[in-house]
Amino acid sequence: MSGRPAPDEAEILAFQAECDRFYPPDAVSASVSQQRAWYDALCRTFDTPHPPGISVEDAPVAGVPTRRYRPQAARPGAPVVLYLHGGGFVVGSLDSHDGICADLAEAAGLELLAADYRLLPEHPYPAARRDAFSVLAHLVERGARVVLAGDSAGGTLAAGLAIEARDRGLGGIVGQVLVYPGLGGDLTSGSFVEMAEAPGLTTADVAYYRELQGVPAGDVLAHPLNAADLAGLPPAFISAAHFDPLRDDGRNYARRLIEAGVCVTYREEPQMVHGWLRARRRSPGAKAGFSRLCEALRSFAD
Repeated sequence: MSGRPAPDEAEILAFQAECDRFYPPDAVSASVSQQRAWYDALCRTFDTPHPPGISVEDAPVAGVPTRRYRPQAARPGAPVVLYLHGGGFVVGSLDSHDGICADLAEAAGLELLAADYRLLPEHPYPAARRDAFSVLAHLVERGARVVLAGDSAGGTLAAGLAIEARDRGLGGIVGQVLVYPGLGGDLTSGSFVEMAEAPGLTTADVAYYRELQGVPAGDVLAHPLNAADLAGLPPAFISAAHFDPLRDDGRNYARRLIEAGVCVTYREEPQMVHGWLRARRRSPGAKAGFSRLCEALRSFAD
């Protein structure tokens, strides 16, 4: 595909241009410490104040740092959202997604627990997955029902956790919400070619993160699209961005889940780029996508 594919929505284009001032398109060519410094600056720029009345508490769960968001309208006995942030398993933290998590908890009316899993390259694969599973098991073993949720790399983790929980006989998961997840698709076909130079994330970036992660061949918990059997997984809401090399991962995983008999809602945001959650208060398309995301969380609680 010639040229750089880009949406028409003026607000999301302005958002991406501002992102590029803080986190340049070639960021993965820099050191990890520099990538984190750029990413942290970007996140601070787009962070948003907490909705009124929401309570926030930092405390370790199963030895993993977490941040718990409790909206005033949270329903007693409702499921807990276990949220896993994006960042390619290299960048991101509780702070990077603080405003996003607070808005999700408030809009969905659900308690949300964000987990600060260990990052690459200091903590090689599967450290992040082990941290996330430890938190999930802690919640379920204490009687909580859980909605797994995450964006980008966090969506990868959430999808893998759903499979791991099924295979290990861990119940209590009532839904999975995957926002522009990477699920192990073929980098030489589909949206990885069509959207190779899309704003926000390129196919070369995806290849960089995969290489750094160093997933063993055949590991379906890191690459859920390669799983032979997806039957028996919890219902899913999958949101993909049209202008994103990861688009077809979400699209193809939704199809595979449906074929396996799993209830799935798939939504492809027509004007969105990777990372659009940060634009939810300034872009009409992102606002609409965020609204549907919160509806999905509420539906799993019901």
